[in-house]
Amino acid sequence: MFRDSLTYDDIPAEIVRIMRRSLLDTIGVAAIGSQTEISRITKRFAARHMPCGADTPSAHMIFGGQVTSAMGAAMAGAFSIDSVDAHDGHSGVKGHAGSAVLPGVLAIVDTVRQQGGVVSGRDLIVALTIGYEVAYRSGLTLHATTGDYHTSGAWTAVGIAAAGARLVGLSVDQMRHAVGIAEYHGPRSQMMRCIDHPTMVRDGVGWGSPTGVGAVFLAQDGFTGAPAITIEGDEAAAFWDDLGDRWEIENTHYKAYPVCRWAHPAIDAVADLMRDHGLVSGDIERARILTFHYATRLAGHAPASLDELTYALAYPFAIMAVRGRIGVAELQRDVLQDAEILRISKATLIEESAHYTEISVGKRWADVTLYLTDGREVQSRPYTPRGDPDDPLSDAEISAKFHLFADDVLGRSRADAIEGLVAAVDGDGFDLGDLLGAIYPVP
Repeated sequence: MFRDSLTYDDIPAEIVRIMRRSLLDTIGVAAIGSQTEISRITKRFAARHMPCGADTPSAHMIFGGQVTSAMGAAMAGAFSIDSVDAHDGHSGVKGHAGSAVLPGVLAIVDTVRQQGGVVSGRDLIVALTIGYEVAYRSGLTLHATTGDYHTSGAWTAVGIAAAGARLVGLSVDQMRHAVGIAEYHGPRSQMMRCIDHPTMVRDGVGWGSPTGVGAVFLAQDGFTGAPAITIEGDEAAAFWDDLGDRWEIENTHYKAYPVCRWAHPAIDAVADLMRDHGLVSGDIERARILTFHYATRLAGHAPASLDELTYALAYPFAIMAVRGRIGVAELQRDVLQDAEILRISKATLIEESAHYTEISVGKRWADVTLYLTDGREVQSRPYTPRGDPDDPLSDAEISAKFHLFADDVLGRSRADAIEGLVAAVDGDGFDLGDLLGAIYPVP
């Protein structure tokens, strides 16, 4: 099925480097996400309805401080991270692993430690590697074998179950049942419903993460669920034959902006047009975005909430044209009432390109034309998002993004400490408790 015997030394150095990048990046998103209404609601819900008892596996909420059940901690953490759409992803699988895998894995790690088990920094890297790789491959299989476009929660649950099975020491047979349980109960929610009607449900990871965690403990108690058809089904073989020889993790991308990545090509295009032609927003009379089909459904010319802004195209495009950035200040509600942003957003036409729809498989494509008040037209080249594996964000950019999200929430000294701990997580003598102690307490 997959390599239950994987060790830290089996993992290529480049994959370890990607896992450290994803760990830092996702913790930064969790920090800013901890301040959102989604995070507040789900933390309160988990504390009330998923508490820990005398014999219940317990874990801390990320940047929440409270001790709850492991499933509750995973749920609250996943919703918090997913509340700010800035976390890592994989274009081929049309979704995100870290927003579910990290809180799920940490919840199980915390449980194991509180029960007297020993988990090292290298163990954490191994678990995250298993979680990401299994999640990605399960997701690719799911997309190839089902007609609907399911959210990331559906397949990240499988990765978490695989990682958690390793952490708690399940047998190979129990591991098969854990991933089968997780796959069967994973939330096969409809992604395009969230795009067409943006609310707090987001990418399904808020339920996918606790589903994966719960599957581990069910299998440990003897509950059965094998096989997972996205791993062992007849149509799945092509996605698993080269496991261990080739890594889907290499296709992980990182976001430059905290909005749906389908909007990023147009955002980058307008940023470059504004800079290259010395424009200010007042120079723009109207604009056209030519892009692939799914991106046209983002629309969002006048979002009424931050949830709608997250899954918009025209409005974040206009934010970049007006402010030249999409950062923390642009995640505040007052950005929705900015008259100049609203003007440009409403004057932006979004059109589908059949060519871009056809080629937007491993990448996402768009180009932009600005129609200026002086009668000129300026058009961009075709763009794909920065942060793809062939156009990666540098380590310095990942660090800057982390501090952009974390410093004001955690304080610079705590953010610096976390960055240093992540960099050393797989080093000799590393105490994982130091990192956990930095990311559990309330900001």
